[in-house]
Amino acid sequence: MTVIKQEDFIQSICDAFQFISYYHPKDYIDALYKAWQKEENPAAKDAMTQILVNSRMCAENNRPICQDTGIATVFLKVGMDVQWDADMSVEEMVNEGVRRAYTWEDNTLRASVLADPAGKRQNTKDNTPAVIHMSIVPGDKVEVTCAAKGGGSENKSKLAMLNPSDNIVDWVLKTIPTMGAGWCPPGILGIGIGGTPEKAVLMAKESLMSHIDIQELQEKAASGAELSTTEALRLELFEKVNALGIGAQGLGGLTTVLDVKILD
Repeated sequence: MTVIKQEDFIQSICDAFQFISYYHPKDYIDALYKAWQKEENPAAKDAMTQILVNSRMCAENNRPICQDTGIATVFLKVGMDVQWDADMSVEEMVNEGVRRAYTWEDNTLRASVLADPAGKRQNTKDNTPAVIHMSIVPGDKVEVTCAAKGGGSENKSKLAMLNPSDNIVDWVLKTIPTMGAGWCPPGILGIGIGGTPEKAVLMAKESLMSHIDIQELQEKAASGAELSTTEALRLELFEKVNALGIGAQGLGGLTTVLDVKILD
């Protein structure tokens, strides 16, 4: 049986949020670089150049470049055989980790979360409480996925209750142009389909946690291999959303999304 100590868990959460404040995942950098290589619009190419340069500066100096260091979102998969050596609840430990990360004196991150959001709207000053999604799974391990979800993209989230006869692709293509550039394209489009409204939105966000693999999917399609419904939908949306010409930072160009993710 695995015993997880309170201090170890808290510090792991803290370390994770500090890490992602200045390091981009390699799959994102690789995908953005490939998009930069093929971009023909000078303004869009320059915007992607700035993102790539900024990303390198972040990594070299352990400092975030963007002032929006996100709403702390944590996905937890807790093994049924895990034993906790802790006095705090799991949620309390997560929030303590977030508090440490965002108030760490060597790299203080912006606190964006408000208490009493419909009233006084006072900043909690440590970016807590985090948004926590927890599931209990077989096994003796705890899997933690942390995301600092930027407000620009978060505020552009959309939900629609479609009829069975409605076309998902049509709705996405109608909706994307209404979002402006506040979500800072080129990004990754996450879509959740089915279930209740909150379940669909949760699936959309969770889909964004997986690696960028649209090129592998394109190669699979080119080989003649059979695609699942969601795989075919991902490819169709990837091509059609990029054909909208919104481009990097809304400046036009070939790449609006680097990947499309779907969970249903």
